[in-house]
Amino acid sequence: MTNTSSNAMWGGRFAAGPDAIMEAINASIGFDKRMAAQDIAGSCAHAAMLAAQGIITDSDEQAIREGLLTVLSEIERGDFTFSTALEDIHMNVESRLKDLIGEPAGRLHTGRSRNDQVAVDFRLWVRDQVDAVIEGLTALCKALLDQAEAGADWVMPGFTHLQVAQPVTWGHHMMAYVEMFGRDMSRFRDARVRMNESPLGAAALAGTSFPIDRHMTAEALGFDRPAANSLDAVADRDFALEFLSSSTICAMHLSRFAEELVIWSSSQFRFVALSDRFSTGSSIMPQKKNPDAAELIRAKIGRIMGAMVGLFTVMKGLPLTYSKDMQEDKEQVFDAADNLMLALAAMTGMVSDMTANREALEIAAASGFSTATDLADWLVRALNMPFRDAHHVTGTLVALAESRGCDLPNLTLDDMRSVHDAITKDVFEVLGVQNSVASRVSYGGTAPDQVRVQVKRWKEILG
Repeated sequence: MTNTSSNAMWGGRFAAGPDAIMEAINASIGFDKRMAAQDIAGSCAHAAMLAAQGIITDSDEQAIREGLLTVLSEIERGDFTFSTALEDIHMNVESRLKDLIGEPAGRLHTGRSRNDQVAVDFRLWVRDQVDAVIEGLTALCKALLDQAEAGADWVMPGFTHLQVAQPVTWGHHMMAYVEMFGRDMSRFRDARVRMNESPLGAAALAGTSFPIDRHMTAEALGFDRPAANSLDAVADRDFALEFLSSSTICAMHLSRFAEELVIWSSSQFRFVALSDRFSTGSSIMPQKKNPDAAELIRAKIGRIMGAMVGLFTVMKGLPLTYSKDMQEDKEQVFDAADNLMLALAAMTGMVSDMTANREALEIAAASGFSTATDLADWLVRALNMPFRDAHHVTGTLVALAESRGCDLPNLTLDDMRSVHDAITKDVFEVLGVQNSVASRVSYGGTAPDQVRVQVKRWKEILG
């Protein structure tokens, strides 16, 4: 009797058996073809250096450079056929180069390895992505600045525990996110400085006996310097981890803002109206306008943080130097980068298009005894009352207002004097929400003039 079950695992796409499985698990061309431009830039720089050092002839270098540019053109036009059998972007490019120029193509790999080649390609790709993220964050911050400037003196409730706390200005709330995203920009810029060292020329792990000039290739590729240790150069993926870490924090900030937009755009709040471009309707309820873009932005941190944890897990147990495990670095970074850029673009669009409901914001700002702290501060200033005593008096007045079904400004002077007889009519000057926000003039406070100071500062920073 023939045993057919033993071959069951090789069925379907792996009908050819173990060779097909090995080809599928070993190949990375399905995703690392995204680094084609970086791979070709690295190869052009390497070839120019080899010629300058007399390791290959000038004519070979010219043929290699022209051939590589032809390959790049084919890839950009979509005329290039990628082969899984050739494993990765490096071998696919080199194979096509050989078809185009023949023997000189075989000289290109002198003095380097796929280990330092992939390290430089990936580093260049991540560096380009960092620049794109900074550009995206800049656009988002400028959209927030426009909102902040327009609503510098619009009052709204400030919250703690999602309970009304004190009145703030719309502009001040927008500027809080400018500060968050500004820190994100600084993290990406810091990471860029650290990643800007060239691994090219580290070869497999120990350097090379050829008289290469690593400073020349580093400069040609826009790096500040060559990496100083060949072992670390090919084993390092800190630049990718830092990118994912910074991306995760940025995605968390985007998620927090997205959550507020979901809440604010609800019929219970009506703080903002999101444009139709970033909302959808319901398939069954015609009155619905769903903040789908905000909800999807809120979810993106799951993918981005997952990528970060994934790569940390891949790298945590690897001895020096290169192991094939490190092939698992790129898909996670690519996915995180794609989703972060999409989230940034969507948030920028929503912020640019959204309309704040000034009336609803002001009504909400005046609710929930939001000026209680102003009352306590007035008791301290006007009556020289210790703050703890003022806190107690204010709490008693809040309870009184609550029992009357009104807010603090609606209590009469006699009502207030029934709790503390030294209170004067001047107290009513601090109980309005406009007076409250105008009084918060400390640096970084919510007063409209302070908001305008911060808007001006950030406009100068962003240019």
